[in-house]
Amino acid sequence: MRRVITATVQNRSGVLNRVTGLLHKRQFNIESISVGRTETDSISKMTFVVEVPDHQKLEQLVKQLNKQIDVLKVSDITDKAIVARELALIKVVSNSQLRNEIQGIIEPFRASIIDVSRDSLTVQVTGKTDKVEALIDLLRPYGIKELARTGLTAFLRGHQPQVTDLPSYSILK
Repeated sequence: MRRVITATVQNRSGVLNRVTGLLHKRQFNIESISVGRTETDSISKMTFVVEVPDHQKLEQLVKQLNKQIDVLKVSDITDKAIVARELALIKVVSNSQLRNEIQGIIEPFRASIIDVSRDSLTVQVTGKTDKVEALIDLLRPYGIKELARTGLTAFLRGHQPQVTDLPSYSILK
């Protein structure tokens, strides 16, 4: 089962390495990971999408992450109301004749062209993962020269009670 896990961590050197090392050691495949500072410079938020075989392994993963010294809080937010987005940069083969056609394809996705050269253009798109995937699929026939994606970043929408079926552990009070 595919799960979206967030971890609030100390913004220190080596934290990302220790967290990903723990996931590797437990043989969890990380589909995507994003990390960045929060509103507090000394704290970072990690969002990772991971394939977990069952609920018991998920609970074990959350407990193991919480044992890490620089981890402040871990939550499985998969089944919650969340705000989630991904960014993709897509360099597409293009010439002057194809630019208007490609512009027509990307417009409904609220994507934008952020760079143009003689033989290519770069499109920026943000949104849910399925939206990003759909645009990539539509641009693939033109020839994708390069593709970079951030991975999912997410947090809970508004105020929600803590997860009841799987506790969210925290040392933040």
